Amino acid sequence: MIAVIGGTGLAESLFGESAAREVTPETPFGPPSAPIRIVNWRGREVALLARHGAGHALNPTQVPYRANIFALKQLGVTRIIASGAVGSLREELRPRELVIVDQAIDRTTRRAATFFDDLAVHAEFHEPYCPSLRAALLAHAPACGTAVHPRGTYVCMEGPAFSTVAESRLHRSWGADLIGMTTMPEAKLAREAEICYAAVALVTDYDCWRPHEPGVSQQALLAEIIGNLKAAGGFAISLIRAVIESDALAEAPNCACQRALALGLWTDRRHIAPAVIRRYGPLLSRYFAPNGA
Repeated sequence: MIAVIGGTGLAESLFGESAAREVTPETPFGPPSAPIRIVNWRGREVALLARHGAGHALNPTQVPYRANIFALKQLGVTRIIASGAVGSLREELRPRELVIVDQAIDRTTRRAATFFDDLAVHAEFHEPYCPSLRAALLAHAPACGTAVHPRGTYVCMEGPAFSTVAESRLHRSWGADLIGMTTMPEAKLAREAEICYAAVALVTDYDCWRPHEPGVSQQALLAEIIGNLKAAGGFAISLIRAVIESDALAEAPNCACQRALALGLWTDRRHIAPAVIRRYGPLLSRYFAPNGA
C-alpha cells in the first residue's frame, strides 16, 4: 500500500468523490492526526492522511508524527509520498514550482525524533528521502504542468513563527534551498518504520532573505501566497496521481529503506524484553522469532 500525507481535503483533491473507508488505528503513541481514509483507486489501495488534522487544527509542533507513521505501518503501508508548503531560499526556485527534495537539515527541537525511547536504534539516514521513490516522482514530472526541480536541501525549522532575516541568510549560507516545518521528524520515523518516504515541496513564496516589492500590503502578500499554494498544490496532485496510476509502484522495490533496522538495532536482542517487542509490534516483529514476541 502507498500512503499520501498532505493537507486537509487531500482525498477529495486526489480522487474526487471516490468511495473511501475511514480507520483510526490505535498506536502506542496515541491516535493519528485524523482518521486515515483508504481509497481503492483503479485496483490499488491508497491511504490518505491529513497531517494537520481536520480543519488544519494542529501546528507543525503539535502533529503526532509517531502516531501517524506507526498507524500507516500497521495498515501495511510500504511507501509514503508527503507534500508540504515551503519558502524558497534560491532565486531559481520560484513560487508555484515543485521540488523533489533530496537532503535535509533538521532544526527542530521539540519533537520526538525516534520511536525507540528504550532501545538503541541508529538507522542509516545519509539519504533521508528514498531514491527509488524520488525517481518515480521525477519520471512523471512532465505530467504535472509546472517546473519540477530534481533536488533541493530542505531546512526543517520548529516554528510556528517564520524565520528572521538573519536566520534566512544563515540557512542560505549553509547551502539550503528550502525552508519548511513538517518533513522532520516525519522522514526519520518513516526510515525507522522501514517505509520508503519522499517529499514533494510546494514553493509558495521566497523566504524573507528576499525583500518584498515596496508598497505591497501584508493582506495582498498573504493573498498571493495562498494563491501560490493552491496552484502548486494542484500541480502536486497531478504529479502524485500520475505516479499512483503508473506501473512504477506496482511492485515493492528492492530498497534499502525497507531494511533500515537490519543493521540499525544496536541493543543486544537478548536484553530486549518480550513486552518491549510487543509494544513496537510491526516495527520489530520481523527481527524476532514468533516465540519472542
